[in-house]
Amino acid sequence: MTYTIMARDPETGELGIGIATYSLAVGATCPHISPGLGAVSTQAFTNADLGFMGLDALDNDASAKVALMAMEANDRDFEYRQVGIVPIESPIAIHTGSHARDWSGHAITRDALTMGNGLAGRHVVDGMMSGFEAESGPLAARLLAGLEAGRDAGGQEPSSGNHLAERSSVLLVYGDGVVATTDLRVDAHEAAVDELRRVYELYSTYAPYYDERQRSPSTLEAQEVWTRRHMPCRH
Repeated sequence: MTYTIMARDPETGELGIGIATYSLAVGATCPHISPGLGAVSTQAFTNADLGFMGLDALDNDASAKVALMAMEANDRDFEYRQVGIVPIESPIAIHTGSHARDWSGHAITRDALTMGNGLAGRHVVDGMMSGFEAESGPLAARLLAGLEAGRDAGGQEPSSGNHLAERSSVLLVYGDGVVATTDLRVDAHEAAVDELRRVYELYSTYAPYYDERQRSPSTLEAQEVWTRRHMPCRH
């Protein structure tokens, strides 16, 4: 029972993944990104090895479709999996196995993919896409808006009336560097998407400080001093 949004930004070259699920610590196993190459996310009876396998296939010039074929050939339980692949430029691909929990499916545009299993219905993945497309600003903000729209559309409901809360979530974005521009996780929380929003807003406030800390360590003021000056209500 998981819903995911993946996207690339042709203007910035960023790749990103946002996920919310009933399972715990989703960020540890599902999202995989290689900067400048592609993003892979695996869910529904997750096999984390498929993420590394997909990125390796892309690195060897395979298309996303061919990468999925390679996964299938090396995973006897592939029909239990749901896997999305968003290469940096070429067409997106998605596999939803026949044994993934209902409702399961996806929506795709040129540069984005929404997918999920154990959901309230198709309106969840469609709502995620609409939420993503309606948001402006950085890729991370748009992905988070997509997750919130999926939650608001009903999220996880593997059987009628059996709504499941999101207990973990992740927001992962890479630009052209080896370090993620956004790498935020909520591993265990009864309202994980809400908590991810809180963490994102707080982290975004501090992001300029952390960026400057890399470039000017000899002149930058201590973090607690910066906090008192810029956010007097938070120290």
